[in-house]
Amino acid sequence: MTKVNNTTNKINARNVSLNILTDIFNDKAYTNIAIDRCFSHNEMNKQDRAFITRIVEGTVEHVITIDYIINKFSKTKTRKMKKIILYILRLSVYQIKYMDKVPVSAVCNEAVKLTKKRKFNNLSGFVNGILRNISRNLNDIQYPNEIDEPVKYLSVVYSFPEYIIDLWLEYYDYDTVKEMCINSNKTVKTSIRCNLTKVSNTDLQNQLIDENVHVEEGKLLEYAMKIDNYNNIRSLQPFIEGKFSVQDESSMLVAHLAQPEGNSLVVDVCAAPGGKTTHFAELMKNTGCVDSRDIYPKKLHLIDENVKRLQLNNVTIREYNALETDKSLIEKADIVVADVPCSGLGIISKKPDIKYNIEKKDIEQLIEIQRNILKVVYKYVKIGGILMFSTCTVNPEENIQNVRWFIDNFPFELVDFNDILPDRIGSDTKGYIQLLPGQYDTDGFFIAKLRRIAK
Repeated sequence: MTKVNNTTNKINARNVSLNILTDIFNDKAYTNIAIDRCFSHNEMNKQDRAFITRIVEGTVEHVITIDYIINKFSKTKTRKMKKIILYILRLSVYQIKYMDKVPVSAVCNEAVKLTKKRKFNNLSGFVNGILRNISRNLNDIQYPNEIDEPVKYLSVVYSFPEYIIDLWLEYYDYDTVKEMCINSNKTVKTSIRCNLTKVSNTDLQNQLIDENVHVEEGKLLEYAMKIDNYNNIRSLQPFIEGKFSVQDESSMLVAHLAQPEGNSLVVDVCAAPGGKTTHFAELMKNTGCVDSRDIYPKKLHLIDENVKRLQLNNVTIREYNALETDKSLIEKADIVVADVPCSGLGIISKKPDIKYNIEKKDIEQLIEIQRNILKVVYKYVKIGGILMFSTCTVNPEENIQNVRWFIDNFPFELVDFNDILPDRIGSDTKGYIQLLPGQYDTDGFFIAKLRRIAK
């Protein structure tokens, strides 16, 4: 675990960044978890948090590009370098290439200090030489030719493994894939959902502004906002008071398109961390029941925390495996929400680790799990009731192909929701929608609305 010496007010942000990156690259820790773990154990000001977060997230996000650049200027290739030296070079090259306001001299000097701090005095000249050479020749680096080697070009320039580029090119044209790569690398603002059972949009916005938070209206839904310029979201008074939840607008569309009525029974079968559960509960204005389920006790604790914070009293939380049939629920639910485990290829802008950790065999296993979940949970939907199927990926095998398989094998039909889609979203499909990363300033996300019909 990364710790900072709190005996002084001043920290070495680059050293902290290096420690976090070491956790990520050595132990395959998730970037967001590694950062949060560090921040939760150490007092830092907003500027240090922002600087560290940008270096860590940016280095991970662009690591293929960064390694390509390092290999262009080093006789010792990245795969043969001492790991800590490689990590120092990575975070330094990120600053040189992507952080214009940071002086190159400062980057190089701090890299040398980090090298010496890690007891590699003999390699400080090596590190300094490579970084200064890169900084002098940054604009002259030759990347793969986009015409001759389009897959390698996208991989190197936008830092995506080639197998993901190949996968996307099976289903999308080149320009669309390129746009997905670009948008997946963009820094995104935090999307929040106003809890209309407690506060109006206007009042919430004013309260956030009073805490010097920058607020913008959402792009799709009237109760959505985008925020930035805050230190710790959990320390914001409106968050503490349950006046908003963090949720991407694409995910908000699930409950919006389901249109739950008061006194409905909604079963959320893969509910953690509870964004959809609490959204349904709010739309139902604390009537009916949202049966929120997940297999992992720690994740259920997150749901419970959010439900209590938001002061919702129409939610029940239980540990349950979505792959096991609950006979007490057969044909009881008005709405079943199946936000199934997926490859996560639509949320790379928030979790860049995903693009390096997912493999083709993983996707094949996920598709099997997704279908096995659907084989069970459809039974809970009453005749005429609704099944909302969703993922945070852009892979058609996990999305529309699953829906077609499901309709072919079970008594369900797609429900046209074009008339209740937000105005900005145009769709020529009926009953399902695929959002691509950044398309409406949202994650990549898939939603299908299915109605159970008589056998």
